[in-house]
Amino acid sequence: MSETDLIPPVETQLNEDDHLKSDYVREVLVAVDEGRDDEARALVSPLHPADIADLFEVAPATTRPALARALAGLVDADVIAEMNDYVREDLIDLLDARQVADLAAELDTDDAVAIIEDLEEEEQRAVLRELAPDDRAAIEEALSYPEESAGRLMQRELISVPEHWTVGQTIDYLRENQDLTTDFWEVFIVDPAHKPIGTCQLSWVLRTPRSIAMADVMKREQTLVTVDMDQEEVALRFQKYALISAAVVDGGGRLVGMITVDDIVHIIQEEADEDILKLSGAGDGDINEPILESYKARVRWLIANLGTALLASSIIAAFGGAIEKMVALAALMPIVAGVGGNAGTQTLAVTVRAIATNQLTQSNTWRQIRREIRVACLNGLTVAAVVGIAVTLILGNGMLGAVIATAMLFNVIIAGLAGVLVPVLLDRYDQDPAVASSIFVTMTTDSMGFLIFLSLATAAGLAG
Repeated sequence: MSETDLIPPVETQLNEDDHLKSDYVREVLVAVDEGRDDEARALVSPLHPADIADLFEVAPATTRPALARALAGLVDADVIAEMNDYVREDLIDLLDARQVADLAAELDTDDAVAIIEDLEEEEQRAVLRELAPDDRAAIEEALSYPEESAGRLMQRELISVPEHWTVGQTIDYLRENQDLTTDFWEVFIVDPAHKPIGTCQLSWVLRTPRSIAMADVMKREQTLVTVDMDQEEVALRFQKYALISAAVVDGGGRLVGMITVDDIVHIIQEEADEDILKLSGAGDGDINEPILESYKARVRWLIANLGTALLASSIIAAFGGAIEKMVALAALMPIVAGVGGNAGTQTLAVTVRAIATNQLTQSNTWRQIRREIRVACLNGLTVAAVVGIAVTLILGNGMLGAVIATAMLFNVIIAGLAGVLVPVLLDRYDQDPAVASSIFVTMTTDSMGFLIFLSLATAAGLAG
């Protein structure tokens, strides 16, 4: 049987969601485990590099080294670039400096940096020594920029031409120079100081007569990105202006690189996941993250939450006598706090997203606060009416129904205020609003919910 006969049709490898089928993954791993490397390679060879990367991610960590050895020719630079960070680190650890350098040399600068930046300092130096001088200089320069900045994200491989060139000269230049990058959508036009003065889409170059000057074809309005700009801000600019690529300039305004939309798609996903996970205090939230790192990331927020829970408990303890005299109060307290917590979380999620996408700024903060108060009032009145009527009918106590309805109304309004004010204040003081907001909002809704409900019950004589 030839190796070709072993290759399954594509439809047997992926399900309707374009995920690797579990039976197919199991078949590959069994072949590797039994030493049938040729069969494993035949099974995997039709896959796209991104799907091969997925195969490593779904495979148990203990089997990945054997899988890498079995697929030795298929795990190239494109596959490594598509891998989850933790899985990639594990595989890179299996390679020597020369092998890592060979992989990095095959990649664009931004992807090479993504591989090398996670290595230990000594390992970084060893890999850099193995690189060609030009590649080493480009990667060292990228590593000198802050993490998650445009300087780390950009690729140096781009097409730039002088403003005095004609379309014909540009086309000849693109055809005759084999060392130029093959993946680009725009040509950057630069002045004698190598500062970008415009861009020209590749389609415009192809459809314009050769004698026309590039300066007459180019679009002068362009979105420039500085090397120290945070990657989240870069992603927002791509989204706002519907960019395909953007020029990156240094402090002197000179063109040093470009960022393309394929990189931004990953950044948008990463930043969105990061904000969601920060709200829950779940750390990186990656299923491939080492257990000890997950534990450290999560436990500190659980301890902080324990402290805020003790505050709520102390309020309940202060009304212990009232609760003993009317057991229904104990049964109804979680309703007030729970609904308030959910209302606060809703507002918090909307506010954090608005801050992250630059929809919420200093110019419209108060308008947003007023809006959330109005929404909270409407929600509070609706929920209060429902719970008040339900308690009155079920427990036959109209006063208790009025008390819980009033407490619910005020707690939902307070939750709305906390959900917008807490992240706004954290952002104003240069703190990440996604990190600690949920802890403070939960503390506020729980504590105020218990306090308002039990205080009103005591004042109304329900515990008398």
